[in-house]
Amino acid sequence: MPKTRLGITVIVLALLALAPAAMSRESAAPTLTIKSSSFGRVLFDGRGFVLYAFTRDKNGRSACYGACAKAWPVYYAKATLRAGTGIKRSLIGTTKRRDGRSQITYAGRPLYYYVGDTKAGQILCQNVVEFGGTWLIMRPSGKLVR
Repeated sequence: MPKTRLGITVIVLALLALAPAAMSRESAAPTLTIKSSSFGRVLFDGRGFVLYAFTRDKNGRSACYGACAKAWPVYYAKATLRAGTGIKRSLIGTTKRRDGRSQITYAGRPLYYYVGDTKAGQILCQNVVEFGGTWLIMRPSGKLVR
């Protein structure tokens, strides 16, 4: 049993070490795009990393802080967001986090990366239950992929 716990601890620590890289994926002028995936057409950032929504978020406000935000880095608005082809500009928004920074939302849902998605196009945590909610990718319509 201790080996299993040690193994899991090592994996979690390795993923958390990648968090700064995940947070800095987006350029100064972020872009929201649509790309084809094994789940159909879903939301990605401008560099090809999939974006997730968290079912525990309510009323457009993030419920993901602390360890949650390390595993699921926030998609921040550093500048005006560019909308790629197929993105409904009317569904784009932002929400203020506790630190005062603006998190990008789509269809009223805050958006996140997953720290384990280290390559463009990866979707490793679709429909995963963690931190008290389910992590889901999103269609261009704003509907969650279940």
